[in-house]
Amino acid sequence: MLNYGFQSIDDKDIKYIILALKSNFLTTGPYVKQFEKIFAKKVGAKYAVAVSSATAGLHIAVQAFNLPINSEGITSAITFIASSNAFLYNKLKPVFADIDNKTYNINPKEISKKISKKTSLIIPIHFAGQPCDMDEIKKITKSKKIRIIEDAAHAVGSKYKNGKMVGSCYYSDMTVFSFHPVKTITTGEGGMITTNNKVLYERLKMLRSHGMTKDPKKLSQNPGPWYYEMQSLGYNYRLTDIQSALGISQLSKLDKFIKRRREIVNQYNQAFKNTSWLTVPYEEKEVFSAFHLYILLIDFNKIKKNRKQVMEELAKKGIGTQVHYIPVYWQPYYQKLFFFKKGTCPNAEKYYESCLSIPLYPVMKNKDVKKVISAIKSLSN
Repeated sequence: MLNYGFQSIDDKDIKYIILALKSNFLTTGPYVKQFEKIFAKKVGAKYAVAVSSATAGLHIAVQAFNLPINSEGITSAITFIASSNAFLYNKLKPVFADIDNKTYNINPKEISKKISKKTSLIIPIHFAGQPCDMDEIKKITKSKKIRIIEDAAHAVGSKYKNGKMVGSCYYSDMTVFSFHPVKTITTGEGGMITTNNKVLYERLKMLRSHGMTKDPKKLSQNPGPWYYEMQSLGYNYRLTDIQSALGISQLSKLDKFIKRRREIVNQYNQAFKNTSWLTVPYEEKEVFSAFHLYILLIDFNKIKKNRKQVMEELAKKGIGTQVHYIPVYWQPYYQKLFFFKKGTCPNAEKYYESCLSIPLYPVMKNKDVKKVISAIKSLSN
């Protein structure tokens, strides 16, 4: 089965993990610090904080601001539920903005429509790896003192129009990444938060570790070397040295991974561009996408099959597919709490009705790519 995404692990990765297992630290030790340092340097940020997942990262990134309870946060309707759940964890009300029909990213004009006096935060999603229009989003928020956290779970290695790396926080207060196995690089489970703000950096380090500190400069008293203080409510969101060792090895191969992803994307685009019932992904010329996902829009009416039938037919041929994503506000929990109506984000809903993610990952061979292309094209038979 060719899954829609899959990790790329080699002997080098395994050697790094073995080194970590043989070291003095298994949890938070020197490999974590090294991973944070080289990741920050790679994306061009001053600071990086490793966490147990991107969800954990989003949670404490929002918490680090100490935003007013019941203020509002805006994010895209097309994202994984973790993006908006970060608002709920921190007692903010989620507000959803519609997407751009070409990029499937959050539309800055739709953000403007949703901003109110209660808006305190925006979490734009670099969906499928393509950076959002951060120039416009920054302009919208500049005079309103609205915070920005970029959800870059899909965008390790992507670049903005100005050539800077996603994660440099050129447009935002913080950026959050994911290292789940299907992402561009993996630590098994894990994530990273980058920032250029030292105050936020120090808060994040405490929040990922129970809100606790041993730093003599921050203690209210210092009776001895054993002493520590819990100064805020934090969590056990730490990444291990074992995972960080894998991350260090994976990060050294990031450019190679992205190059292969884009080679596969080009093969798909060439094969599907003249197929009337398929729409291939759009990439703006000025940006650089790491292409976490390859999403086709399928006119199911033209091929007289629904999505369920298509996915089942492809699965029988060894092609795994997925849907990214159901509009978040359609989820039962959100409906129960906020009574969102269908039609809230019409572009997002239209996109959802026809989207399908097909296999894309670096260890795919050209024969695998051809197999996928053949299976997709045969759907119209």
